[in-house]
Order: sequence, then structure tokens, then C-alpha cells
Amino acid sequence: MNRRKPLPTNQNLKKYAVEMRKNQTDEEKKVWYQILKGRVPKFHRQRIIGNYIVDFYCPQLRLAIEIDGYQHFYEENIEYDNKRTAYIESQDIYVLRFENTEVNKDIEYVRYLINNVCDARQKGLPIAPEYR
Repeated sequence: MNRRKPLPTNQNLKKYAVEMRKNQTDEEKKVWYQILKGRVPKFHRQRIIGNYIVDFYCPQLRLAIEIDGYQHFYEENIEYDNKRTAYIESQDIYVLRFENTEVNKDIEYVRYLINNVCDARQKGLPIAPEYR
């Protein structure tokens, strides 16, 4: 992927991002330790993008991965998440989302999807619609 200018970051969120990194949910830990940690290209946890913090981010692939708990399904949070996703995507970042239940019920499927999206991003290919 081409080298791009650094992402905008709200440094006021840094302390919060560090706290979130220290207090990951069980599902975030599962994805981190079973799939993303040590992966090449490298992923980061709780990365600030603009005024938002994404669960996982790979700068080389311009890929954000979000693990959504129950709170994401309340009407007011759905609207916020849509705005947040639109902003992140406006930075030329692909957002891949999973629900906690997906992570808990079928981590191998989550791994499969992440691997496929990473491969497509590395090769500069479009992401298949079923991964959205």
C-alpha cells in the first residue's frame, strides 16, 4: 500500500486509549491473543483515529477491526457508530466489525474473515460484500 500522511489524532484521548488497552474485554483479548498479536503486518490495539478509538488498527493495510458488545445495539449508539464508521472510512480505512457473540461462538470463522480481508488489502483487491 502507498505511504500516506499520518492519521489525525485527538491527543486528549491518549490516556483513555491506554486505559482501554489495559482493560480489554474478553472478546478483544481473544481476538488479540489468538489472531492479531505478532501478525505481520502489525496491528495495534486501541488506536486513536481523529476523535475516535478503534479496537485494532493496521496502518499498513489501512484496516480497523471493531469488536461490538451489547451496548452497540442501542438506537443512540447505532447512530454514533454509523457516524464514527463514516469518518474512519473517509480516512481511506476499511472497517471490519464483529459482534461479541461471533467471537465467542466461532473464533475460527472470525480468523478466516480477518485473514481474507488482510490478504485482499495487501493485494489491493476489493473486499467481498459478505465481509461487510
